[in-house]
Amino acid sequence: MPWTLKTIKKINSKKSILIEGLPGMGNVGKIAVDFIIDDLKAEKVFDVLSPKLPNCVFVNEDNLIELPSISVYYKKVKDKSIFLISGDTQPLDETSCYEFCNEVLKLCKKYNCKEIITLGGVGMQKEPAKPKVYFSGNGKEIIKRYNHSKNLNGLVGPIVGVSGLLVGLANNVNIPAVNIMAETFGHPNHMGLKGAKEILNILETKLKLGLDLKKLNKEINKLQKDMFNIEDINENINMEDIEDLNDIQEKPEDKWDKSYMG
Repeated sequence: MPWTLKTIKKINSKKSILIEGLPGMGNVGKIAVDFIIDDLKAEKVFDVLSPKLPNCVFVNEDNLIELPSISVYYKKVKDKSIFLISGDTQPLDETSCYEFCNEVLKLCKKYNCKEIITLGGVGMQKEPAKPKVYFSGNGKEIIKRYNHSKNLNGLVGPIVGVSGLLVGLANNVNIPAVNIMAETFGHPNHMGLKGAKEILNILETKLKLGLDLKKLNKEINKLQKDMFNIEDINENINMEDIEDLNDIQEKPEDKWDKSYMG
């Protein structure tokens, strides 16, 4: 099989919710899911194995090599069983994405998953002060459950990757699925902490996970402070020294817009 799930720990779950947050625009979904995993101390229960993961390795802070990975975590929260998908990467191509999503749906059927939630970001030309959140789903009932009825057709573009495809394919196995996206600055190196916070606020309200969002506030404040320091440094740079770069660099507004999400 191109994609297989290696069991790390056996669990017994009869009713469950799956939340997916793999890397994408601003890493909004990944930041949100990783925060939930850390805050709830969720346990890793499956490793996702595939020869279709990227042919690269990462170097960690100890200069040790790590292979790219995707994992499934699990946490029992009161009467809810929560599965969380996080990782270093998304499937690399369209076929791999379909294969991966179908394996996830097999997992959902095995553990009687009642709802799928996928998370992502919407790329903007600059960082929004208060990111808007967008909802879409595979049925009117689940969209209504999240109290959102605004018509997004034409407002945002196609939802690229697992966060979109998993919602669409969930119809094939009769599982309600919703996609939640928050606005973020569409720069490849930007961390969408503000967008992730907006999504986490919604998940906490709807699912009552018991998250400590004050921790994320500290991270946002620290990031903003770092950004101010960078701006101070930039003001002291002699612009004549880098004038030639203007001819070879794209302007942000030429490269990023609301049509790309994931």
